[in-house]
Amino acid sequence: MNPAKPSQAFLLTRQWRDTNYGVELDYWFSTDGEPVRVVIENQKAVCFIHKNSSIKPPANVERKPLKLQTLDHESVDGLYFRQQRDLTALRNHLSHDKAQLLESEIKPADRYLMERFITASVSIHGQPVQRNGYAEYINPVLKASDYNPTLRWASVDIETEDLRGKLFSIAVTTADSEQVFMVKSRPDHVQSSLPIIWCRSEREALQQFFTWIKHYDPDAIIGWNVIAFDLDFLAWKCKQLCIPFELGRGTENATVLAPQQSGHMHIARIPGRIVLDGISCLRGAFWSFESFALGAVAKELLGKDKLITHETGEEKLKEIHRQYYENPEELAAYNLEDCRLVAEIFAKTDLFDFSIQRAQMTGLAIDRQGGSAAAFDNLYLPRLHRQGYVAPDVGSSKNPKHSPGGFVMESQPGLYENVLVLDFKSLYPSIIRTFKIDPMGLAIGQQEKNSIPGFLEANFSRNQHILPDIVTSLWQQRDQAKLDKNKPMSQAIKIIMNSFYGVLGSFGCRFFNPQLASSITLRGHEIIQTSRDIIEKDGYNVIYGDTDSVFVLLGEGVDEAQCKKIGIRLQGILNAWWDAHLKEQYQLTSHLEIEFETHYLKFLMPTIRGAEKGSKKRYAGVVNKKGKQQMVFKGLESVRSDWTPLAREFQQELYRRIFNGEAYKEFVNETYDQLHSGKLDNKLTYSKRLRRPLESYTSTQPPQVKAAKKMKNPGRKIQYVITLNGPEPIHDAINTHQSRPDYQHYLDKQLAPVADSILYFLDTTFERLTQRQIDAFD
Repeated sequence: MNPAKPSQAFLLTRQWRDTNYGVELDYWFSTDGEPVRVVIENQKAVCFIHKNSSIKPPANVERKPLKLQTLDHESVDGLYFRQQRDLTALRNHLSHDKAQLLESEIKPADRYLMERFITASVSIHGQPVQRNGYAEYINPVLKASDYNPTLRWASVDIETEDLRGKLFSIAVTTADSEQVFMVKSRPDHVQSSLPIIWCRSEREALQQFFTWIKHYDPDAIIGWNVIAFDLDFLAWKCKQLCIPFELGRGTENATVLAPQQSGHMHIARIPGRIVLDGISCLRGAFWSFESFALGAVAKELLGKDKLITHETGEEKLKEIHRQYYENPEELAAYNLEDCRLVAEIFAKTDLFDFSIQRAQMTGLAIDRQGGSAAAFDNLYLPRLHRQGYVAPDVGSSKNPKHSPGGFVMESQPGLYENVLVLDFKSLYPSIIRTFKIDPMGLAIGQQEKNSIPGFLEANFSRNQHILPDIVTSLWQQRDQAKLDKNKPMSQAIKIIMNSFYGVLGSFGCRFFNPQLASSITLRGHEIIQTSRDIIEKDGYNVIYGDTDSVFVLLGEGVDEAQCKKIGIRLQGILNAWWDAHLKEQYQLTSHLEIEFETHYLKFLMPTIRGAEKGSKKRYAGVVNKKGKQQMVFKGLESVRSDWTPLAREFQQELYRRIFNGEAYKEFVNETYDQLHSGKLDNKLTYSKRLRRPLESYTSTQPPQVKAAKKMKNPGRKIQYVITLNGPEPIHDAINTHQSRPDYQHYLDKQLAPVADSILYFLDTTFERLTQRQIDAFD
């Protein structure tokens, strides 16, 4: 490397350690060349304390007066610790009152980057030292940059005897190579073209795999449930065999940390390498699938399936055992194909680019999912410090009051023609921009005369604020990303902007204050209700509204071109009204923007089941997309995985027929007959998850629990059928004989509710249409 030219790099991993000389920070980066390690020595752990606090920190802690203040306008001192553990000890000692310290939870490695406005990409200024396979900088100067990396990746998958049994094989694929490490002596008959390395023992397979990883040297390891299963198993196996878990760069070993409490995730710490789990990444990018099993996602996205497609875990395990002992080349092919599928899913969904862009925007570790409050801190705190303020600790707020959620209008149930949806573009971020909603702005605005009124007696500064400027910058970047057709960046920015309201309304945010969140949501209520009134004054009926949308009924006799013209006209009226109103009422520039989004040719707003009152967040309709009519379901049974395939398919076809004016009575009766004749038995399965350990269900036992208790090895997802003898699992049952399905249950609980939600508006019912069949079967 040329020491005169700064190295452009992308942050992979970060950690800190206490030493006798202070806190040492350790960062690994990816570059266009070899990987880079940066070590920052002799740092101090930092937090703040009220200047008038009577707390006396330990003698080895340096206390300095600072020109900083809290958001309550109280002066603060800085506390500087030689070791992070001393800060942690003081914070734990004062945990009974979290208002005593400020910003005490921020880790040294995060604060160092944050205060330099570094999120992920940096330029490194210094003299590198060449190590074995990487370059190392000691105490260089780091500056934020816009470097965009190309990550070197390896997709990893293992096959095992059981969760804690024998290791069978390890497969790995990359952009240009693949390999299988099979724990088995080479069979005499093998003539496979697969890249298999035959290993005499688990120890040899692991060591060969670690050597391969070290030689290929990926920045990222990807997989499917790769941390909680594959890496966790390998870490356990290394411990069992008393060999180091040598998966990282440098001289440090990798570790996998088990979750400390239910609902938390396994964490992989691999120096110099990130781990991206396909399931977590897809969820973090707001992809939605009925099942996140690899085979299910691959079928939906790629049109491919796994090579072993058995429906249950036990059947799959039996097949893996058979292949290992009878045909190990077949198992190697299966193992490799799983790696390939993961890699293809990452490519298809742009998960690498999305993860990179999100890290660039938020400052969160690239492999960290969630973390909205931490992302908010990364963006907000350094700017707050530049304005002369520090923030409180998380959980220090004494106000337990929640803010209201989004406004959901009472709906007018009915079966309609020509319904327009007008949608406010990013409503909550636009409210933040327009009305200057901001933690610091609230602190200052409460003391200003010409402030902007919020809700719950909040007032916001017109000129001193941070969050509105962050939102404006992100908004502009998203508009540019759209122009550049950069979907990963556009999606990452959208998720970040939309998370700000949720963060401010969460107890997990250090800025939690009901005045902040309520000034967003209650303003949203006002905007939707006022917009409804404006539309109705123009002569149209608003039949529903939800958070940021209004649904406008035009009715029969209006063609598509006229509907579009009316939608664009209403859009213009509303935008002009809000521009003028906010300028006159508050002397503010409006950033509210309503768009004519959707035209439903046919539209159903159902009633609440068993009542005449309209439902909320549940509707269906038909739209015209590029000349083809498509059905849209929101919140109804056909898009809910906890309803049976019978109900979901029945609803889609029944609605399609009614929306299109086709005969539907015959279809209802035909479905009734097929159900009773057993022709639909393959569509009666419920799939529901156990939310907690099976043994904890004592007072109440829902059907999935009753079914699970009849299984040998129940997992979290339980599939069962309601029979004449109650819920019975469809696989892995202790008693494999299954009773006859309870067809009356499926009529009453699946078909009738689905049908009656739309038949109600045709003055009939499921029972009335099937009366002849009921008499015949009786």
